[in-house]
Amino acid sequence: MAAPMELRCWGADWGLPSVHSESLIVQAYAKFSGAKVTVVPIDWTWKTLTATVPELLCGDFAVQEPTNILNYLRKQRFNADYDLTARQGADTMAYIALLEEKLRPALLHTFWVDAENYANLTRPWFASRSPFPLNFLVPSHHASAALSRILLTKGEAPLHGIAEVEGKIYSDAKECLNLLSYRLGTANYFFGNLPTSLDAFVFGFVAPIYKASLPSSPLQSHLRQLGNLTSFCDNILAVYFSPDRPGPPPPVQESMDANLQKLTQLVNKESNLIEKMDDNLRSSPQHKPHRPDPKPSLASEQSSTPA
Repeated sequence: MAAPMELRCWGADWGLPSVHSESLIVQAYAKFSGAKVTVVPIDWTWKTLTATVPELLCGDFAVQEPTNILNYLRKQRFNADYDLTARQGADTMAYIALLEEKLRPALLHTFWVDAENYANLTRPWFASRSPFPLNFLVPSHHASAALSRILLTKGEAPLHGIAEVEGKIYSDAKECLNLLSYRLGTANYFFGNLPTSLDAFVFGFVAPIYKASLPSSPLQSHLRQLGNLTSFCDNILAVYFSPDRPGPPPPVQESMDANLQKLTQLVNKESNLIEKMDDNLRSSPQHKPHRPDPKPSLASEQSSTPA
């Protein structure tokens, strides 16, 4: 029996199962693939500063980072990408790279660098869920890490400071949202009728911008003009995270394996039945094959000839 899986992540708020993008990605993928994962918020523990979340625990084994966690779930046969073609798999990797390059810097800036949002939303939320004295350290730690990451990835010449790169960050993010909106079109998900890992990543990046009560956010204003992306987030929340929902569907690969096993059992059963009928047929007297009498020998013929 497989060990139970526990997912450590930041807690829920703003109508979302987690306010943390990476945690949202893993939670959504677990729902999509049918993986039974117990979500354990790290709120009010010392892990609010020391833990790397999301973190998936399975027995004594621990996996961190969304990409690594999704790969681990696939190895456990929880694969939401099972039906994707090679082309769709390549598109998935390309769009995830686009999210990381174009949308993540704006997401970090919106929540951790923008002074008004940080003072009125982000800092109070994380401070209220961290024990003393970490309530003073956790927000500033995340804000410093966010600023360093933005400058490391976007602070190239001639744009060196955060004020100089801000315009470029939001321009790239709006372009990324437009591309996602165009690719999604009128569909519920990006590939077919079922969500995949790309849907999990888009949901994790877009849903916090959409649902948070941000005092200042040009990106949120732009996103709310893209009705299909906001409907995409609402649909995932209603279908996969509603408390009234009975449960996730079984993994596609597991269902196919089960059907293949049943088919194999049926074929074997029919083969055994045919073999048994053949054995009965051979052993039946009326079905024994007729064999002609052997020809009499020359001596027999001579003895039977009259003198």
